[in-house]
Amino acid sequence: MLIQSKPAGHGHYDFRGRCAVVTGGSRGIGQAIADALGESGAEVYAFDVGEPEKLASFPHRFMRIDITDTNAVKAAIAGLPQPPTLLVNNAGITRDRSIAKMSDADWATVLNVNLTGAFNMIRAVAPSMAAQGFGRIVNITSINGLRGKFGQANYAAAKAGLIGLTKTAAREFGKKGVTVNAVAPGMVMTDMARTLPQEILDRAVSEAALAELAEPQDIADAVLFLLSDAARAITGEVLRVDAGQYI
Repeated sequence: MLIQSKPAGHGHYDFRGRCAVVTGGSRGIGQAIADALGESGAEVYAFDVGEPEKLASFPHRFMRIDITDTNAVKAAIAGLPQPPTLLVNNAGITRDRSIAKMSDADWATVLNVNLTGAFNMIRAVAPSMAAQGFGRIVNITSINGLRGKFGQANYAAAKAGLIGLTKTAAREFGKKGVTVNAVAPGMVMTDMARTLPQEILDRAVSEAALAELAEPQDIADAVLFLLSDAARAITGEVLRVDAGQYI
Protein backbone atom coordinates (compact mmCIF):
# COMPACT_ATOMS: atom_id res chain seq x y z
CA MET A 1 0.00 0.00 0.00
CA LEU A 2 1.38 3.39 -0.97
CA ILE A 3 1.88 6.04 1.70
CA GLN A 4 0.75 9.36 0.26
CA SER A 5 2.91 12.37 0.99
CA LYS A 6 0.87 15.25 2.37
CA PRO A 7 1.28 18.28 4.60
CA ALA A 8 2.03 17.19 8.15
CA GLY A 9 2.70 18.87 11.45
CA HIS A 10 6.35 17.87 11.49
CA GLY A 11 7.18 19.06 7.97
CA HIS A 12 5.93 19.95 4.53
CA TYR A 13 5.54 16.29 3.60
CA ASP A 14 4.74 13.10 5.44
CA PHE A 15 7.30 10.33 4.95
CA ARG A 16 6.38 8.33 8.04
CA GLY A 17 6.92 4.62 7.48
CA ARG A 18 9.52 5.27 4.80
CA CYS A 19 13.16 4.19 4.96
CA ALA A 20 15.44 6.75 3.30
CA VAL A 21 19.13 6.55 2.38
CA VAL A 22 21.14 9.72 1.76
CA THR A 23 24.71 9.33 0.55
CA GLY A 24 27.13 11.98 1.72
CA GLY A 25 24.56 12.65 4.41
CA SER A 26 26.82 13.59 7.31
CA ARG A 27 27.50 17.20 6.34
CA GLY A 28 26.58 20.09 4.06
CA ILE A 29 23.82 19.63 1.52
CA GLY A 30 23.52 15.94 2.36
CA GLN A 31 22.82 16.62 6.00
CA ALA A 32 20.29 19.32 5.09
CA ILE A 33 18.46 16.72 2.97
CA ALA A 34 18.71 14.09 5.72
CA ASP A 35 17.42 16.57 8.31
CA ALA A 36 14.47 17.57 6.12
CA LEU A 37 13.55 13.92 5.57
CA GLY A 38 13.87 13.18 9.27
CA GLU A 39 11.69 16.14 10.19
CA SER A 40 9.09 14.78 7.77
CA GLY A 41 9.01 11.41 9.50
CA ALA A 42 11.37 9.21 7.47
CA GLU A 43 13.84 6.81 9.06
CA VAL A 44 17.06 8.21 7.60
CA TYR A 45 20.34 6.38 7.02
CA ALA A 46 23.32 8.56 6.16
CA PHE A 47 25.93 6.68 4.13
CA ASP A 48 29.26 8.50 4.20
CA VAL A 49 32.99 7.85 4.42
CA GLY A 50 33.42 10.53 7.08
CA GLU A 51 31.67 10.81 10.42
CA PRO A 52 29.48 13.80 11.27
CA GLU A 53 31.32 16.46 13.27
CA LYS A 54 29.17 15.67 16.31
CA LEU A 55 28.34 11.99 15.94
CA ALA A 56 26.80 11.68 19.42
CA SER A 57 24.13 14.25 18.58
CA PHE A 58 23.68 13.28 14.92
CA PRO A 59 19.92 12.67 14.58
CA HIS A 60 20.11 9.97 11.89
CA ARG A 61 21.59 6.48 11.53
CA PHE A 62 25.16 6.98 10.37
CA MET A 63 26.82 4.20 8.39
CA ARG A 64 30.42 4.44 7.21
CA ILE A 65 30.14 3.21 3.63
CA ASP A 66 32.40 3.63 0.61
CA ILE A 67 29.84 3.79 -2.19
CA THR A 68 32.48 2.93 -4.78
CA ASP A 69 32.71 -0.53 -3.18
CA THR A 70 29.96 -2.62 -4.77
CA ASN A 71 30.02 -5.34 -2.14
CA ALA A 72 29.97 -2.85 0.73
CA VAL A 73 26.92 -1.13 -0.77
CA LYS A 74 25.08 -4.42 -1.29
CA ALA A 75 25.84 -5.55 2.26
CA ALA A 76 24.75 -2.22 3.76
CA ILE A 77 21.43 -2.21 1.90
CA ALA A 78 20.78 -5.86 2.74
CA GLY A 79 21.45 -5.09 6.40
CA LEU A 80 18.83 -2.37 6.74
CA PRO A 81 15.75 -3.31 8.78
CA GLN A 82 13.51 -2.61 5.78
CA PRO A 83 14.22 -2.00 2.10
CA PRO A 84 14.62 1.72 1.37
CA THR A 85 11.97 3.32 -0.80
CA LEU A 86 13.66 6.76 -0.82
CA LEU A 87 17.21 7.23 -2.11
CA VAL A 88 19.17 10.46 -2.51
CA ASN A 89 22.52 10.13 -4.26
CA ASN A 90 24.27 13.22 -2.93
CA ALA A 91 27.84 12.06 -2.27
CA GLY A 92 30.37 13.86 -4.40
CA ILE A 93 33.97 15.08 -4.43
CA THR A 94 36.09 17.47 -6.49
CA ARG A 95 39.68 17.24 -7.70
CA ASP A 96 39.90 20.38 -9.81
CA ARG A 97 42.63 20.70 -12.44
CA SER A 98 42.74 21.85 -16.03
CA ILE A 99 42.61 18.95 -18.51
CA ALA A 100 46.29 19.36 -19.37
CA LYS A 101 47.26 19.04 -15.70
CA MET A 102 44.71 16.44 -14.56
CA SER A 103 46.19 13.14 -13.40
CA ASP A 104 44.70 9.71 -14.03
CA ALA A 105 43.91 9.51 -10.32
CA ASP A 106 42.16 12.91 -10.31
CA TRP A 107 39.96 11.76 -13.20
CA ALA A 108 39.22 8.24 -11.95
CA THR A 109 38.54 9.14 -8.32
CA VAL A 110 35.91 11.76 -9.15
CA LEU A 111 34.20 9.54 -11.73
CA ASN A 112 34.17 6.63 -9.28
CA VAL A 113 32.58 8.55 -6.42
CA ASN A 114 30.27 10.92 -8.29
CA LEU A 115 29.00 8.57 -11.00
CA THR A 116 29.87 4.93 -10.28
CA GLY A 117 28.90 5.38 -6.63
CA ALA A 118 25.42 6.54 -7.64
CA PHE A 119 25.14 3.63 -10.08
CA ASN A 120 26.10 1.20 -7.31
CA MET A 121 23.41 2.63 -5.05
CA ILE A 122 20.68 2.58 -7.71
CA ARG A 123 21.55 -0.98 -8.70
CA ALA A 124 21.35 -2.04 -5.06
CA VAL A 125 17.99 -0.44 -4.21
CA ALA A 126 15.91 -0.01 -7.38
CA PRO A 127 15.05 -3.69 -7.94
CA SER A 128 13.50 -3.96 -4.45
CA MET A 129 11.65 -0.68 -5.02
CA ALA A 130 10.30 -2.12 -8.27
CA ALA A 131 9.28 -5.32 -6.53
CA GLN A 132 7.30 -3.26 -3.98
CA GLY A 133 5.77 -1.13 -6.73
CA PHE A 134 7.04 2.12 -5.23
CA GLY A 135 10.27 4.07 -5.06
CA ARG A 136 11.67 7.57 -5.31
CA ILE A 137 15.27 8.31 -6.32
CA VAL A 138 16.84 11.76 -6.57
CA ASN A 139 20.38 12.25 -7.84
CA ILE A 140 22.27 15.45 -7.03
CA THR A 141 23.98 16.58 -10.22
CA SER A 142 25.21 20.13 -10.97
CA ILE A 143 24.68 22.95 -13.41
CA ASN A 144 28.32 22.29 -14.35
CA GLY A 145 27.19 18.92 -15.70
CA LEU A 146 24.97 20.87 -18.07
CA ARG A 147 27.30 23.70 -19.09
CA GLY A 148 30.85 22.52 -18.29
CA LYS A 149 33.31 24.39 -16.09
CA PHE A 150 36.95 25.33 -16.57
CA GLY A 151 39.11 23.09 -14.36
CA GLN A 152 36.32 20.59 -13.72
CA ALA A 153 36.49 18.14 -16.63
CA ASN A 154 36.22 15.19 -14.23
CA TYR A 155 33.43 16.69 -12.11
CA ALA A 156 31.41 18.03 -15.05
CA ALA A 157 31.74 14.73 -16.93
CA ALA A 158 30.60 12.76 -13.89
CA LYS A 159 27.65 15.07 -13.26
CA ALA A 160 26.68 14.97 -16.94
CA GLY A 161 26.89 11.19 -16.77
CA LEU A 162 24.64 11.25 -13.73
CA ILE A 163 21.98 12.99 -15.80
CA GLY A 164 22.18 10.21 -18.40
CA LEU A 165 21.98 7.63 -15.62
CA THR A 166 18.93 9.43 -14.17
CA LYS A 167 17.05 9.34 -17.46
CA THR A 168 17.96 5.70 -18.15
CA ALA A 169 16.92 4.53 -14.67
CA ALA A 170 13.68 6.51 -15.03
CA ARG A 171 12.89 4.57 -18.20
CA GLU A 172 13.92 1.19 -16.80
CA PHE A 173 11.99 1.38 -13.52
CA GLY A 174 9.10 3.74 -14.27
CA LYS A 175 6.55 1.06 -15.14
CA LYS A 176 7.21 -0.48 -11.71
CA GLY A 177 6.27 2.69 -9.81
CA VAL A 178 9.75 4.12 -9.35
CA THR A 179 10.52 7.74 -10.26
CA VAL A 180 14.09 8.88 -10.83
CA ASN A 181 14.93 12.58 -11.02
CA ALA A 182 17.87 14.90 -10.53
CA VAL A 183 18.47 18.22 -8.82
CA ALA A 184 21.17 20.45 -10.30
CA PRO A 185 22.48 23.01 -7.82
CA GLY A 186 24.69 25.92 -8.71
CA MET A 187 26.84 27.53 -6.04
CA VAL A 188 25.29 26.65 -2.67
CA MET A 189 26.22 28.58 0.46
CA THR A 190 27.41 25.69 2.58
CA ASP A 191 29.95 26.18 5.37
CA MET A 192 32.61 25.00 2.92
CA ALA A 193 31.50 27.46 0.23
CA ARG A 194 31.71 30.33 2.69
CA THR A 195 35.46 29.66 3.07
CA LEU A 196 36.09 30.04 -0.69
CA PRO A 197 38.03 33.06 -1.96
CA GLN A 198 35.76 36.07 -2.25
CA GLU A 199 36.37 36.42 -5.98
CA ILE A 200 34.85 32.96 -6.59
CA LEU A 201 31.74 33.86 -4.61
CA ASP A 202 31.52 37.21 -6.37
CA ARG A 203 31.67 35.47 -9.76
CA ALA A 204 28.80 33.17 -8.78
CA VAL A 205 26.74 36.12 -7.57
CA SER A 206 27.41 37.99 -10.82
CA GLU A 207 26.16 34.97 -12.82
CA ALA A 208 22.95 34.63 -10.80
CA ALA A 209 19.66 36.19 -11.82
CA LEU A 210 18.51 36.38 -8.21
CA ALA A 211 20.02 38.54 -5.50
CA GLU A 212 20.96 35.65 -3.20
CA LEU A 213 22.63 32.33 -3.91
CA ALA A 214 20.98 29.08 -2.87
CA GLU A 215 21.30 27.72 0.67
CA PRO A 216 21.41 23.98 1.55
CA GLN A 217 17.75 24.15 2.61
CA ASP A 218 16.78 25.25 -0.90
CA ILE A 219 18.28 22.04 -2.30
CA ALA A 220 16.61 19.97 0.41
CA ASP A 221 13.22 21.53 -0.38
CA ALA A 222 13.57 20.59 -4.06
CA VAL A 223 14.64 17.06 -3.18
CA LEU A 224 11.71 16.53 -0.82
CA PHE A 225 9.30 17.70 -3.49
CA LEU A 226 10.68 15.17 -5.98
CA LEU A 227 10.58 12.41 -3.35
CA SER A 228 6.96 13.18 -2.53
CA ASP A 229 3.78 12.14 -4.30
CA ALA A 230 3.30 15.80 -5.23
CA ALA A 231 5.83 14.87 -7.95
CA ARG A 232 4.37 11.46 -8.76
CA ALA A 233 4.01 12.32 -12.47
CA ILE A 234 7.57 13.66 -12.79
CA THR A 235 10.43 11.36 -13.78
CA GLY A 236 13.63 11.70 -15.76
CA GLU A 237 13.66 15.42 -14.99
CA VAL A 238 16.54 17.72 -14.02
CA LEU A 239 15.49 20.53 -11.69
CA ARG A 240 17.98 23.39 -11.50
CA VAL A 241 18.21 25.12 -8.11
CA ASP A 242 20.86 27.72 -8.83
CA ALA A 243 19.44 31.23 -8.27
CA GLY A 244 19.45 31.58 -12.04
CA GLN A 245 23.17 31.02 -12.60
CA TYR A 246 22.61 28.73 -15.59
CA ILE A 247 20.32 31.04 -17.51
